[in-house]
Amino acid sequence: MSDNLTSIQKKAFTELQAASTESDVYLIKSRYLGRKGALTQIIKNLKNLTADQRAATGKSINDLKNLLEQEINNTLQHLHDVQKQKKISQQDLDVSLPGRKLPLGSKHPITTVTEKILRIFTSLGFEVIEGPEIELDFFNFEALNIPKNHPARDMHDTFYLSDELLLRTHTSPVQIRTMQQHSPPLRIICPGKVYRCDSDISHTPMFHQVEGLMVDGDVSFGDLKGLLGLFVHRIFGEDTAIRFRPSFFPFTEPSAEVDIQCVMCKGEGCRVCSGTGWLEILGCGMVNPAVFRNVGYDPENVNGFAFGLGIERIAMLKFGINDIRLFFENDYRFLSQF
Repeated sequence: MSDNLTSIQKKAFTELQAASTESDVYLIKSRYLGRKGALTQIIKNLKNLTADQRAATGKSINDLKNLLEQEINNTLQHLHDVQKQKKISQQDLDVSLPGRKLPLGSKHPITTVTEKILRIFTSLGFEVIEGPEIELDFFNFEALNIPKNHPARDMHDTFYLSDELLLRTHTSPVQIRTMQQHSPPLRIICPGKVYRCDSDISHTPMFHQVEGLMVDGDVSFGDLKGLLGLFVHRIFGEDTAIRFRPSFFPFTEPSAEVDIQCVMCKGEGCRVCSGTGWLEILGCGMVNPAVFRNVGYDPENVNGFAFGLGIERIAMLKFGINDIRLFFENDYRFLSQF
């Protein structure tokens, strides 16, 4: 039996040296190590040997099996290397050149501005709260002092899914839901997508808003002005002029719009600011007592302020972008600038 093992080793090694393809190698492996292979047949005959002979022969078979497996793997690796070198020689390829680096992506400008805004307000103690984008009419309008047939509804150009279900037109419903679930004091910031039927160079059907709310026993309009002044200076720079103009929103009273000095012309007047030197960036005001009553708060014991801004608007002013649609076209040439 020892002579048989020696003969098998010589024949297998000779055939492996002559193999020219991986298929040849796998056939040789099957011939000697497969279920009907030469070594398998010898193992079946071990039962005819004495116990001492079986131990010695079994060890020799295992040694040969390991030797053949190693030689088969070496042959496969050799053939693989030969094939690789053949492909390289057939191609106009200099393998000594450094590899090409893949271009790294960057954050979308909307993401960058959103994160900046949230960092500012969370550093001041505001908590980030999110809510559903498909909303009930009650939370989106009625609880915010905008009953049915109120003319302010026309300003929102709403996507209705049914009589009572809609795509939210602002993130203010998150404030209503939070006030219903939590007692004051509250200090929250609500980012998210909102939807309106509008599309041009400064409006899109879907855009992003951040709205804030602060409710406590002693909150003043002066607190609101101080907070928003700090926010503007951190976003646009300490030298940015700011002004508050009286305005109207059903859910705040008194209400104001906040303007900043035009970032394009520095207040001298240009096409962007229509020659006024000012740009409107957000709306704000003291929470209307009717809103507090709708969520179960007593307006005699609490007061607060709210504000809201469009993230695309801030990003356009901060980066000098003149068409809001660029944010959603996924043009690599545009996005790579950020």
